[in-house]
Amino acid sequence: MSQHVYHHTRPRAISSTLLGNVSMFCARLRTIKRKDVQCQAFVKRFLRSKLFKIIMISTISLNAFLVVLWTDYKTRYNLFTLFEVSEIFFVAIYSAEFYMKLYVDPIDFWKDGYNLLDLTIIIVISIPYALRKIKGKHYPHLKIANGMQSLRILKLITYSRGIRTLITAIGQTFYTVASVLILFFILMYIFAILGFCLFGDPDKGDLKNWGNLAVAFFTLFSLATVDGWTDLQQQLDDRNFILSRAFTIIFILLGSFVFLSMFVGVMIIHTENSIKKFERELMLERHMTLMKEKQVIVKRQQEEVSRLMKTQANVDYKSFGELVENFKNTLQHTDPMVLDDFATSLPFIDIYLSTLDNQDTTIYKLQELYYEIVHVLNLMLEDMPQKKQSLSSAKIDEK
Repeated sequence: MSQHVYHHTRPRAISSTLLGNVSMFCARLRTIKRKDVQCQAFVKRFLRSKLFKIIMISTISLNAFLVVLWTDYKTRYNLFTLFEVSEIFFVAIYSAEFYMKLYVDPIDFWKDGYNLLDLTIIIVISIPYALRKIKGKHYPHLKIANGMQSLRILKLITYSRGIRTLITAIGQTFYTVASVLILFFILMYIFAILGFCLFGDPDKGDLKNWGNLAVAFFTLFSLATVDGWTDLQQQLDDRNFILSRAFTIIFILLGSFVFLSMFVGVMIIHTENSIKKFERELMLERHMTLMKEKQVIVKRQQEEVSRLMKTQANVDYKSFGELVENFKNTLQHTDPMVLDDFATSLPFIDIYLSTLDNQDTTIYKLQELYYEIVHVLNLMLEDMPQKKQSLSSAKIDEK
């Protein structure tokens, strides 16, 4: 019993020690200080710049266009030199991109799946050259290697955040989609066996569509995609199979309307979640960019305010408002007025409190004026009955 446990635990111990050694080695490499920090930072900024992205996207698009032209034999013959020179140019650019990324971060480079995709594409590009040197130009499998050159357009995924979002959504749906596909395979397995037993009779059956399990699987796949299912059903009807229509309708309902709809629904849900996450990341990046611009503006405004405060002692200003007007003249028309730090200065607080005092005084005077108006109106109302009585008495005397 102890020997049995020993044989099972020993490989695990060896694998854990190897992983531990690798992690320790990577940790030691991280602690090593590079002497070319400035050059590394420059290359890193260049790789993240918009100019580099435009260059790479243009190069990949041009390469894909030339591959399309290369598929025509007459064009390939007439522009053979152009294709050879352009191929060397594209391979040089892809290799330079790979070496620059590896130079910037030689450890974390291998953790990014898109970097590994670029490395795979570079290997695929070099396969035809190696086969021509080793096996010759007439090697039969060289056409497969040439056909795999179309994979180089996958490098656009690295520079398109939208495509990466969709790939992330597909990766997140892997387990759910795998479960749906397994259930669909089980359904097809059951109906393939059932269809072979019902319609695969050697004498009177439809051997072309149900003669064996492999053919039955292919027929069920056609029924699931609802592609030509009427022709398949007509062939069964011609042989007078009683249960054929019920079999076809049940499988189409389960396979096409249930499982395939479930597959599409899962993909749509995860894609929407990934798109929402992508939009949140874009909003966060825009917010961070605005915060950086705000910090730059605040710093410049603080410098201008400090300079104006220093020059206030040398230049006679009538009020702090004049100083603020001069400060406003230093602003650009595209700069927003940032008041967060400026409002905490003592001169601004002083003028703000003075404004509040003036506001209180104005309100007090308005209240006094209101009281005076009310008093005058009351006096006018008190005089009105006396005037009416005097008018009525005067009319009586006249009579």
